[in-house]
Amino acid sequence: MGGMPLNDIPWWRWRANVRSALHMLSDTRFHEECWLAGREGYGDVTDAVYRLVEDTWLDNWSAEKYVGTIFRDSGEAALVDAAVLRVLRILHQVGADAPVSAFLDHPAWPEAVRAAREAHVLLAANDGEDPEEPPRTLEALRITTGAR
Repeated sequence: MGGMPLNDIPWWRWRANVRSALHMLSDTRFHEECWLAGREGYGDVTDAVYRLVEDTWLDNWSAEKYVGTIFRDSGEAALVDAAVLRVLRILHQVGADAPVSAFLDHPAWPEAVRAAREAHVLLAANDGEDPEEPPRTLEALRITTGAR
């Protein structure tokens, strides 16, 4: 999130978490090289889902509720809602403690990845960042947001 303007969205820390999760969920190369390989520093699928919904309650409320605070407009909100619904449906079917392979082998996973990709690309572009950059580590996210 190096290029993300931090002062134009009031709840930018939440946006950073959502963007990080969408980025990881949307990158199939990342899934293979980091999650399946067990690479340290990136968490797992469940961690990404948690970052997607933890502070925002997007598992209970529409992203539309956060237009102007986390999301810039209804277009961003609609794409985030689509991604959240698809990813949560899989999480509820395979279970939060399932191995990464259970998520990646789920028949609906490609559609969840596509939805997360659409949301990631729009949010990254709206923040002036290159959506093709590889996902950053969770430590980099903590530094960006000032989290402990």
